[in-house]
Amino acid sequence: MRMEAGLSLAQFGERLHYSKGYLSKIETGRKSPSAELARMCDTELHADGALLSLVAERPTEVTSSEMPSLEMVTDDGEVWLMNLGPDGAGWFRPISRRDALAVSASSMAGLTLSAHGISATAKEPTALTAFRSLFDHYRTLGQTASPGVVLPPVIAQTRILSVLASEAPAGHRDDLLTLGARFAEYAGWMAQESGEEKAALWLTARAVSMAEAGDDHDLAVYALIRRALVTLYRGDARQTVALARQAQAHSETPPRIRGLAAQREAQGHALAGDYDACMRSLDRARELLAAPAGSTEAPVLGSTNVPDTVMTVTGWCLYELGRPKEASEILDAQVARIRPEALRSRARYGVRQALAHAAAGEIEHACALTTRLLGITSVVSSATITSDLRRLARTLSRRHSNPTVRELYPALTAALETSAV
Repeated sequence: MRMEAGLSLAQFGERLHYSKGYLSKIETGRKSPSAELARMCDTELHADGALLSLVAERPTEVTSSEMPSLEMVTDDGEVWLMNLGPDGAGWFRPISRRDALAVSASSMAGLTLSAHGISATAKEPTALTAFRSLFDHYRTLGQTASPGVVLPPVIAQTRILSVLASEAPAGHRDDLLTLGARFAEYAGWMAQESGEEKAALWLTARAVSMAEAGDDHDLAVYALIRRALVTLYRGDARQTVALARQAQAHSETPPRIRGLAAQREAQGHALAGDYDACMRSLDRARELLAAPAGSTEAPVLGSTNVPDTVMTVTGWCLYELGRPKEASEILDAQVARIRPEALRSRARYGVRQALAHAAAGEIEHACALTTRLLGITSVVSSATITSDLRRLARTLSRRHSNPTVRELYPALTAALETSAV
């Protein structure tokens, strides 16, 4: 295809910002190409995904053994234990009540928290308002702190709301369960940010069971979008698209949820190198997300920190489609619009912005962006953002002789080592 296009290896390397020697090894089979390089070659040679299709796809779908059934997340006799060490590390585990009593009996010392007043609190409307306010505060904290700071209190509030709901009158019970489901869903997201995929899936399943018990069936659909995010970061385009389409299958699902699902489908198509399908999904997302929101008191699902999610995701997708220059132009405009205090969102899309500039050959600018981001990435400590940071490090390593890259690389390597601990 390169020769049919009349391009020498040197010319082709110049367009892709890869060395002639490296591309020669790809062509002669001495090195295997990454999916990222295959997508860029597809774009330059107008191959419509033919080259990407030759890159072996890893079996990465979320299997049934990873997804908890709703029976696994019922509340029957369950006790939640949490341990936090002096260094901030810890663990969380749901166990049976009998096992919990055994742990308590064997403890040298303990603190018993009285359940007195739980029933009265469950009937108090102002308590629900306070919990809603807490949820907003935790989401704000999640933008400016590591998941390890946010997860313990969010998991605790999930459990408290579940207990309160069991004591509440029928009308109030549904509201407590629905809000508790939002806490559980957010905890699942923070667990994924910690790199704990199985915990993320378990908490998401917990969120679905609580929401359905509270007569809110929309969260079950949104859970498909959350599962699709897991497969997206695993690089599984097929499974991402399948889950996102499943979330769009029912017209009675609120437009916002279907719009978020269409965005996720677009990201899956971008991974597969399908430009046309990606753009169609983004157009559908734009239309659905522009629809008026229904009246609900439940916290909104999905990000509220990115002013124009469709355009931002468009920039994300264009990078995956092997169009880094177009991606960088869009991301430059969109990242500048993210609120300064939304550190997690700024880091997520800022790293993708730097990655697009690096892939487009704008090395000095990519390094400047990365330098500003490293402090933020260490604060939010995100496993998903770190995966893009690793891609950025690999891209920059191809320009290891560049003085700006050499100057940045120790700090970049240190940031990656810290996030891996």
